[in-house]
Amino acid sequence: MALKLTVEGIDAGYGAVRALDGVSIAVGEGETVALLGTNGNGKSTLMKCIMGIVRPSRGAITLQLDDQTLDLCRLPTEEIVRAGVAMVPEGRRLFPKLTVEENLFLGAFRPEARRELAQGLDFCYQAFPVLKERRRQPAGSMSGGQQQMVAIARALMSRPRLLLVDEPSVGLSPLLVTQTIAKIKELKDSQGLTVLMAEQNLHQAIRIADRGYIIVHGKIVFHGESRAAIEANELVRSYYLGV
Repeated sequence: MALKLTVEGIDAGYGAVRALDGVSIAVGEGETVALLGTNGNGKSTLMKCIMGIVRPSRGAITLQLDDQTLDLCRLPTEEIVRAGVAMVPEGRRLFPKLTVEENLFLGAFRPEARRELAQGLDFCYQAFPVLKERRRQPAGSMSGGQQQMVAIARALMSRPRLLLVDEPSVGLSPLLVTQTIAKIKELKDSQGLTVLMAEQNLHQAIRIADRGYIIVHGKIVFHGESRAAIEANELVRSYYLGV
């Protein structure tokens, strides 16, 4: 079993607006890699490029999956999901009038997940017990923290190997942010996931990241091979740590 995501020199944007400029990153099997940057610097656009939602105008995105190499720039989003990639989008993007359980069912897109639907639900309810209690409740009527649980659980319903998590801290209290980040690590470890997490809260992200990239104005300006390397970087010390 082997997995590696490689993003090489991609440019991407929206019309005349360029959001990514020559971005290159790599994520290896079993890693948690943080993509750090403030709002508007291209983190979400990169996630959407990996998922096939936004098409790069230049560069390559490949996923090495066991004995095959997939060109993600040429695959539709549904094929990328079927290959074992899932995303927890920024803002959660739930179906607010559907119940919690109905939202979770929608995550079971892959054939493997549909065959094991009951087991998938049981796992999600064990990971997030409050969702079982509220499985008949419309998702839009839940608190922000509970909706984030639904979004994470929905992604896990597809039985992914690579999990993309886009801005999990947005709209949550500091306590809920801490709990959410800790839960991502717990699920990653228990399920053997590979995780790419885009986050502006550096303090929380580096608690669980093996290494990280900093993106500024659509360009990767720093790659830290460890938590210590990230914290010691002058850009981080200036903009994030106030040193």
